[in-house]
Amino acid sequence: MLETVRYLIGSVGGSGFGSKSTGEEVTAAAPDLRCITAIITGATSGIGTETARVLAMRGARLVLPTRSLKTADEVKARIVAEIPDAEVILLPLDLSSLSSVRCFVSRFLALHLPLNLLINNAGRMVYEHAVSEDGVEMTFATNFLGHFLLTKLLLNKMAETAREMGIQGRIVNVSSHVHSWFSGDCLSYLDRITRKQIPYDATRAYALSKLANILHTKELAERLKQMGANVTANCVHPGVVRTRLNRDREGFVTDLAFFLVTKLVKTMPQAAATTCYVATHPRLVGVSGRYFADCNEASPSPLASRPHEAAQLWRASQSMTATDLDRTPSGLEPQLASDRPDEEK
Repeated sequence: MLETVRYLIGSVGGSGFGSKSTGEEVTAAAPDLRCITAIITGATSGIGTETARVLAMRGARLVLPTRSLKTADEVKARIVAEIPDAEVILLPLDLSSLSSVRCFVSRFLALHLPLNLLINNAGRMVYEHAVSEDGVEMTFATNFLGHFLLTKLLLNKMAETAREMGIQGRIVNVSSHVHSWFSGDCLSYLDRITRKQIPYDATRAYALSKLANILHTKELAERLKQMGANVTANCVHPGVVRTRLNRDREGFVTDLAFFLVTKLVKTMPQAAATTCYVATHPRLVGVSGRYFADCNEASPSPLASRPHEAAQLWRASQSMTATDLDRTPSGLEPQLASDRPDEEK
């Protein structure tokens, strides 16, 4: 109850910011971002667009992956109209396709740009059962697995950039409080909904994908530490906001529900604040593996806090995204105890 009251009145936390803070406000203390290159997925609408606008305003070079170049061109035009000096690069990417992720990374690396900041923001809720071209339930494939592979393939570039520029790299995974709605065995449930062995529940599938984002962040932070890479990984809950995720279902009931919870819904500048804070604020140098909400550190669900679950998901994700060329671990994929089969531990 107390947390709800604090949320409603916008009470600030230890960071000096709260639920009513905006992206522009939380980046006011950020260092000059003109030397920063940022990849932001899902930047053609909603929270992603506002995040991109704010970072461009602070000077960052933007690389925006997109399924629709036409839509991305419109977003780029709006950003450049407001910020004439903004540098915005558009590259095609369909996160539900692992081959598309690999093509995007190849195109990006061919540009020979640094990479300081990776914001895995894109998300979707699939209301009818669908399976990706790689044989994975579509919500999980898009919200988590595509981002897992994207991050994996860009780790070398991020570590190299941090080393050469002397600026700590940051990875920000956008999750949701909805992750706490999932309980049970993650991988077993994913297998059963992919194979249609149980009725498809769009909300639970979405909750699973957002839980996976947090578990990924926890394990990634540990691996980055073991690698000695000057890169951090954190995840955020942006808050309740009406985006394309829920606009896909228009109608009286949806509109009435949002009317009734108007006081709980954030504006887009407020919804982008936590992502912008975690991506740029100097207070978070060296902070990794944490979960943030309303621009302050928060506690995820008990399931999201289990190291064994995170390690198990990592191993399964490695298997789902691996090609023959990936079988041998690289210098940035150290063999942790969690990589060995359970019977070897």
